[in-house]
Amino acid sequence: MSDDPEPGAVTLMAREAAEAPERGAAQIGRNAELMRAAGQQLRALSAPFAATLARGSSAQAGAFAKVLLETRAGVPTLVQAPSIGALYGVTSPRFRGVPLIAISQSGRSPDLIAAARDAKRHGALIVAIVNDEASPLALLADICILVHAGLETSVAATKSFIGTLVAITHLVAEWSGDAALLDALSGIGDVLAQAAADDWTGAVPLLRDATSMLVLGRGLTLPIAGEAALKLKETSGLHAEAFSSAEVAHGPMTLVGAGDPVLVIGPVDEAREGLRERLDDFRARGARVIAAGHPDDVAGATLVLPGRADCHPAIAAIAQIQRFYPLANALSLARGRDPDRPPHLAKVTRTL
Repeated sequence: MSDDPEPGAVTLMAREAAEAPERGAAQIGRNAELMRAAGQQLRALSAPFAATLARGSSAQAGAFAKVLLETRAGVPTLVQAPSIGALYGVTSPRFRGVPLIAISQSGRSPDLIAAARDAKRHGALIVAIVNDEASPLALLADICILVHAGLETSVAATKSFIGTLVAITHLVAEWSGDAALLDALSGIGDVLAQAAADDWTGAVPLLRDATSMLVLGRGLTLPIAGEAALKLKETSGLHAEAFSSAEVAHGPMTLVGAGDPVLVIGPVDEAREGLRERLDDFRARGARVIAAGHPDDVAGATLVLPGRADCHPAIAAIAQIQRFYPLANALSLARGRDPDRPPHLAKVTRTL
């Protein structure tokens, strides 16, 4: 007899994703003093650049941090591969006085800990964003920011990923002194609660039998597309690849033909430019375009997913992944899989 949950079953993934709005709202208050102090310290540091360090879903959160830091704080941000410090032990001495944002829900991945330790040896300021204050990465950090997502049991991270995005946004708002972004964060709970109620499961029939697909985003929603593609691989065994809507025409678009699904997670800021024309190109090829974003961009898609475009672009991007997780959960069940127990995966990835 199969242990897989029945279609319609309430999985751990679904329950944990549904906790994200309340957890995210509470996090803002719990971290307020810490974030103000961290923002002041990072502004005073006035480093020439910042860096992120992460893998898996956390790497998508790192990509979100990169976009926010570069567009909101004017801080060039590079992506430090964990192997540079963990395997080669050759972290650049130019990291002295530079903030390295190490992101790990568990805080226990050996390669991230080794890489952060090597960077700290060279004088980097380690900013850890974790969900476990007793983890080795948290204890190593100069600044430790807790996600406060609570215990997460499903292998597929949901509420901890959303909480990480909220923490990153809060940190960048204080770092950059962005009053509008701080104000927008005060309403994050309501925005995420509404997003959790938006139903994207109408896309399941269009994706149930798919073997491959593209997931498009741009700017702040490209990391969201990356996380969505990763979850489709993990929970549904579906070969999904994320691309920028601006870059997809440089080769990958030739892979899409009649009947192929394309999931579009559209931004609501300047990164919208050219999106409608790109989607028209896919529709002309006969692709099944499943789209969320600004109404002017996604009109005419095969399926327009519900959402809102009238909130801050960073908050809007976070809300998109809140809407996506129930779709990923429902699709996994429809394909006869268990989203809580993807094959060959563990909650803590031990890479070195």
